[in-house]
Amino acid sequence: MIDKLKTILTEYVDIDPETITEDTNIRSDLGLNSLELVNIAVAVENTFDVEIPDREISRIETVKDVIDVLTEYIDEE
Repeated sequence: MIDKLKTILTEYVDIDPETITEDTNIRSDLGLNSLELVNIAVAVENTFDVEIPDREISRIETVKDVIDVLTEYIDEE
C-alpha cells in the first residue's frame, strides 16, 4: 500500500519516493496545499477503488493517516 501511495505522491511532488515514510507530513514535508490534498485523495480513491468521505480527507496529516483511512474504508466494503 505504501508503495502505491509513494507513486501517487511523487506525481504531485518532485521527491525521491524512498524519502517518503509513514511519518512524512503531507503539508509541511511535501508542501502540498488543501486542493492538492483533495486531488491526491481522488487519485487514492481511484487507485484503491474506495470512497473516502470529505471529513476524513480534512484530518489527514501524514502518510500514515492516509494508510489508516484507507484501511478503515477498504475493510468496510
